[in-house]
Amino acid sequence: MAHVTPDELAGTLGSGLLSFPVTHFTEDGELDEAAYREHLSWLSTHPVAGLFAAGGTGEGFSLTPAETDRVVRAAVGAVDGAVPVLAPATGSTVNAVAQARAAEEAGADGLLLMPPYLTEASQAGLVDHITAVCEASSLGVVFYSRANAVLHADALEQACERNRTLVGFKDGIGNIEQMTRTYARMGDRLTYIGGLPTAEVFALPLLQLGVTTYSSAIFNFVPEFALAFYDAVRAQDQARVYAMLNEFVIPYTQLRDRQQGYAVSIVKAGMKVIGRPAGPVRTPLTDLSELELATLTDLVKRIGGVPA
Repeated sequence: MAHVTPDELAGTLGSGLLSFPVTHFTEDGELDEAAYREHLSWLSTHPVAGLFAAGGTGEGFSLTPAETDRVVRAAVGAVDGAVPVLAPATGSTVNAVAQARAAEEAGADGLLLMPPYLTEASQAGLVDHITAVCEASSLGVVFYSRANAVLHADALEQACERNRTLVGFKDGIGNIEQMTRTYARMGDRLTYIGGLPTAEVFALPLLQLGVTTYSSAIFNFVPEFALAFYDAVRAQDQARVYAMLNEFVIPYTQLRDRQQGYAVSIVKAGMKVIGRPAGPVRTPLTDLSELELATLTDLVKRIGGVPA
């Protein structure tokens, strides 16, 4: 059974920073559940509003269905009701429905509905996709609008009318006009989540459009900095936000942009930098080079994130 209702989930998610933990692997690429649990225990000593298991940062795209279930169950067990846990619903509609049911059985509090695999779809098709997943469980659902599943305001309104448990909209596009239209149409019906890679870069301007929270990947390895940055955004302390962007976030994104897929790889590299290694990324992703790792180490040292 879920610990929170869909409406409670929506309110909680919008109230604070969101954690998207990496998934730990051994050096030979096997799931390291014990290390994953220990990481969640460490992260749980810092205040966040939600934990998304096996998401993009968690390499959910590389997990088997059985591994996804293990990761979700491990997250639920490690958190033990202290913070809502959201599980992924991915791939085809049939697969996403199966994952939704498995997540509810595992005790998750909500779902992050990812774009359907590969194929393009009409707006009506996306609404049907959302409806099928919403009807598969009683969990609150956050729709991730990105890639081949960009949902426009009209279709989002239809999806909301059909599905009371659709409570969140995660924006992975960053189109200001489109987000403005979405918020103007839907207002407080949904909780809005920033979902672009290294979402901190976009957090302050998107706050003006009703996006009160975002998925923080850097929270994995510099949690104090991530939380301080979020507080500065919510306080609309522009000087502090831009100082922190220049100090760490922008140089970090420049390193991230050196290779496709580094948005995940650099987070695992950050875990190595702070002495909490999470293992390698799985193919088709690639790990940072030793030179890139050294550059990241210097950045993390700059903000006091490396233990003495």
